Amino acid sequence: MKSAALRAAIIWLLVVFACAWIIHNTTITGDISAFLPSKPSEAQQILVDQLQDGVVSRILLLAIEGGDEAQRAAASKTFLEQLIAMPSLAYVQNGDETRMGPERDYLLKNRYLLSDAVTPQRFSTDGLRASLENNLDLLGSPLGMLVKRILPEDPSGEFIHLIEQFEGETRPAQRDGVWFSRDGKRALLVVQTKAPGFDLDAQEVIQKELRERFGKIAGDKQLKLLAIGPGVFAINTREAIRSDATKNSTIATVLVAVLILWFYRSPRILLLGLLPVGTGVLAGISAVSVAYGSVHGITLGFGVTLIGEAVDYAIYLFTQQTRERKASESLNQIWPTLRLGVLTSVAGFSAMFFSGFPGLGQLGLFSIAGIVTALLVTRWVLPHFMPAGFSAPIGWGLRQRLLSLAAFAPKLKMLVWALAALGVAIVFSHRDRLWNDDLGSLSPMPIADKKLDESLRGDIGAPEVGVLLTVKGKDEEAALQKSEELSRVLRQLIEQSVMSGFDAPSLYLPSKASQEARRASLPEASVLRGNLDAAVQGMPFQNGLFQPFLNDVAKTKSAPLLTRENLAGTAFQLKVDGLLVTKRGATVGLMPIRGLKDEARLRQAISALNDSSVSLINLKTESDQLFSRYRHQALINALLGALAITALLLVSLRSVARTYRVLAPLVAAVIVTTALTLIAGHALSIFHLVGLLLVIGVGSNYSLFFDNENFARAAPERTLASLVLCNISTIIGFGLLGLCQTPVLAAIGATVACGAVLSLIFAAVLTPDRSVSTI
Repeated sequence: MKSAALRAAIIWLLVVFACAWIIHNTTITGDISAFLPSKPSEAQQILVDQLQDGVVSRILLLAIEGGDEAQRAAASKTFLEQLIAMPSLAYVQNGDETRMGPERDYLLKNRYLLSDAVTPQRFSTDGLRASLENNLDLLGSPLGMLVKRILPEDPSGEFIHLIEQFEGETRPAQRDGVWFSRDGKRALLVVQTKAPGFDLDAQEVIQKELRERFGKIAGDKQLKLLAIGPGVFAINTREAIRSDATKNSTIATVLVAVLILWFYRSPRILLLGLLPVGTGVLAGISAVSVAYGSVHGITLGFGVTLIGEAVDYAIYLFTQQTRERKASESLNQIWPTLRLGVLTSVAGFSAMFFSGFPGLGQLGLFSIAGIVTALLVTRWVLPHFMPAGFSAPIGWGLRQRLLSLAAFAPKLKMLVWALAALGVAIVFSHRDRLWNDDLGSLSPMPIADKKLDESLRGDIGAPEVGVLLTVKGKDEEAALQKSEELSRVLRQLIEQSVMSGFDAPSLYLPSKASQEARRASLPEASVLRGNLDAAVQGMPFQNGLFQPFLNDVAKTKSAPLLTRENLAGTAFQLKVDGLLVTKRGATVGLMPIRGLKDEARLRQAISALNDSSVSLINLKTESDQLFSRYRHQALINALLGALAITALLLVSLRSVARTYRVLAPLVAAVIVTTALTLIAGHALSIFHLVGLLLVIGVGSNYSLFFDNENFARAAPERTLASLVLCNISTIIGFGLLGLCQTPVLAAIGATVACGAVLSLIFAAVLTPDRSVSTI
């Protein structure tokens, strides 16, 4: 082996081993928030944090289907015992009243610190008498049994008052003592994992154990376990992407290999052709891992495009090779055009890198590192190992067909411009519905899973939160105080029928200031006894009935204030963990609004507070506006990318006319591809926009080789053959990507596959007649 070849082989092996080591230590993630914009507002960032690491990300909703109702209820109770025994779970509940004691005990024991109705007047003679009269009225209501049971401990009615505060919340139906769906076909459970939502490996282990434990319970009863939640969704997404990546990469590799083997009829050429592809994929994954610390599963799914893109460089080399010259000579002939084509592709992929979406940034970096590495391998490695005397087998019949097509193509020039004009008209007619700014369109969750998620959340009573208030404080105490102040405003709006209810962290954990004020409102034992004795005069209560009440008030006056630790083991801990978030040196309270009927009135009330620490977020509006802003930025980036490609061509070709000839087919291809996308019923997203820019980057390779000077410099039939083979390989790579279930990949894949075909055809058609007159 010559020294140059040996040196190239050693360097190549070192690069491969380095990439393999990096990949071996790489974490693969499935966090869909990677495809949310990287710079949302502060309040929106809180929501993203919750999706990644908050209590929301740790919740799983479970449902038991099959069997009869009694079997489902029994399985729910048995399964609950199994779940309690799992150390990886922080909380489990199935609605069993015997398991809800901690919540009831927390409210009853701490009612005087929790109730906002606790004031000095509440425990005066008149206040106590009014409460006792109200209790007598309640004895004949649905709350009668509860009032009768707790009356000795709570004649002031604090426990009932707390229960009434939560009346607006939707609760699951109950059958046989456990939660059921409204139609009775599913028994329901709620689980919180200790592992955060982003720890997909831990989530996968937990979900596997859940199913194994349930399998032992189900036996042959035909029972089935359904699970939904961010953790389940992330695992399913990762597996779906991994499956897509494996399947599509395998199919693409086989198809491209068959194409190369069929055309060149050489196993050695086949192996050499796949060398740049494999090295490019390894380099792309490694670059993303080093830059981002992990690799998103969607990035791996995108890797299939490199198979179709990176193999092009080897095809250009192989097809130009003849027996009369060395491989290095063939490469030198096409190198300027090949290098320029790669630079334009890099400019196209750069728009992804600077899109503002971390996930798209990964795709952009992966592609840039991959195609540059593939080009370098083609340039410095392949020529040393090509068979001596190799010549691409282009027979007389194939040569004539290719040259005939190239000669005929320019006659269709008016047809192409007519199609482009029609495309412009179609785009203009869709101008009012051109863009899809719905953030929900990014979700790769299958429709069946979306419906299941909606169904279970409705059954379990998880509200669809459309409007959210946030209050910000320098610490937890300040945030809780803000929450209490805002709660008073919201209760007035409830009375005015502006809304039906709300949730707030201060409902379950009042601020220390409020707790101290409520404790100070409780009278001393002797004063309280005198007030109570006077209040019960003439009322049908036995002497000594309220001694538990007197004892509890005395205990509360000397007991410590409530902290988060007091919530441990209760469902309220989940509430507070989800509604009170400390990030980046500040604490934010989240207050979801239920049953909002007049958003304008709510905004007016919030605005009247003149408090910059209070924010109102309409989640649908905010997410769509956020996406719209980033789409606008992406459009600017795409235009800058297109300008960069134009400038690059002008500098390299040093001719406005040649630059026009290269760009004209690409512009026409972009217009027609956009029109076809709209006709197919798809409004454009950021990812279609990225795909259209990639059409320019990828398609410029065809235009450059069709450019008359390059076309005349090389053997025309060999150039045509290489262009057709490269186009087919690109269609294979991006076409398979377009069949993925993940919207990000499907949008880019379908757009580029369609645009690549049109770019090749239009490049042939719009090439001036004199460029083919030399054929």
